[in-house]
Amino acid sequence: MDKKLPTINARKLVAKSKLFAIEQLDLTFSNGATREYERMQGAGRGAVMIVPMLDKETILLVREYCAGTHTYELGFPKGLIDPGETPEVAANRELKEEIGYGSNQLFSLHQVAMAPGFFAATMDIFIAQSLFEERLEGDEPEPLDVVPWKLAEYKDLLAQPDFNEARSIAALMLVKDHLSESNE
Repeated sequence: MDKKLPTINARKLVAKSKLFAIEQLDLTFSNGATREYERMQGAGRGAVMIVPMLDKETILLVREYCAGTHTYELGFPKGLIDPGETPEVAANRELKEEIGYGSNQLFSLHQVAMAPGFFAATMDIFIAQSLFEERLEGDEPEPLDVVPWKLAEYKDLLAQPDFNEARSIAALMLVKDHLSESNE
């Protein structure tokens, strides 16, 4: 069923920080109902997450500080797409910055929306194979722990208390499906 998008009657910036801007939307829906919604304004560049395959059985994860939860979390390399970059170029750059490898073979798995009710941001998820050593300086304040993990032990990974980011879990499942389809 096709729905008609609500009409945006007004937009107002209600808060702004160094990282975020929050916009209020005054909307009218096709049935006449009116509502105020708030959403974070994004830069519109998008982001990437990469599942690096060290070999056919081993994925590489990073453990890094996450300010939102004030914890160290285990997940896949990720980052924003810089102006002028394609998602593939950004994925390779992030790999080099975060784990010290580049990839000769990037395959796009899926694009996911991140909290579409509040944020107009997308993330392209890639699998990276045929890795080669190359390090670029990144923007992390401290070196990231690179953690190899056997893909066959993915259920043990899912049981780890510090592996709980929804995007990383989705990427893991996408890679499992992709590899099982490739082997059929």
